[in-house]
Amino acid sequence: MFSLFYGFWKYMFSKTEFHVLILGIDKAGKTTLLEKLKSQYSNVEGLPPDRIVPTVGLNIGRIEASNSKLVFWDLGGQPGLRSIWEKYYEEAHAVIFVVDASLPPRFEDAKSALEKALRHEDLLGAPLLILANKQDLGEALSAEELARYLDLKKLDERAYSYEAVSAYDGLGIKESVDWLVEAMERSKRTEMLRARAGLTNSGSS
Repeated sequence: MFSLFYGFWKYMFSKTEFHVLILGIDKAGKTTLLEKLKSQYSNVEGLPPDRIVPTVGLNIGRIEASNSKLVFWDLGGQPGLRSIWEKYYEEAHAVIFVVDASLPPRFEDAKSALEKALRHEDLLGAPLLILANKQDLGEALSAEELARYLDLKKLDERAYSYEAVSAYDGLGIKESVDWLVEAMERSKRTEMLRARAGLTNSGSS
């Protein structure tokens, strides 16, 4: 009986918790993504897309995936709100950057916002997942096409991936989360944040 209780306790309390920023310019689909994540990974039914309004400030969502706990911070993407992003960089294990792949005229704005975020020292080494969102729309570009448009430089020092998703119907979301969890588990940034919090696996007890 003890072993059963111990196994349950270990399962409940041994999960690693990761903090993930969801960034992107306004109307990219960040909050729709968060609501879809909640509905796919938990018993919480997310808001339907037609009831989602632009984020002013912060939305928080929690899920469990791949034996890890993920806490998502969805931040508003309007130009006047992007200055608050950096307040959350220091505690973030990784960044999801959402792009409306159906609107190439806004790619330059997205690229500029992303490059500014990546230059910040508080995001050093954070794994980056770039989502080519709105794949449910016929005119959406693929992840590969988006990668060519953004043409981001200096990403070699961090793990990154481009994924094609639809926050509306859930296409590609679970595959994206699987990649993200694996990248965070292997990231030196995760080691650094654990050490700073006194949660190292050095064997000292």
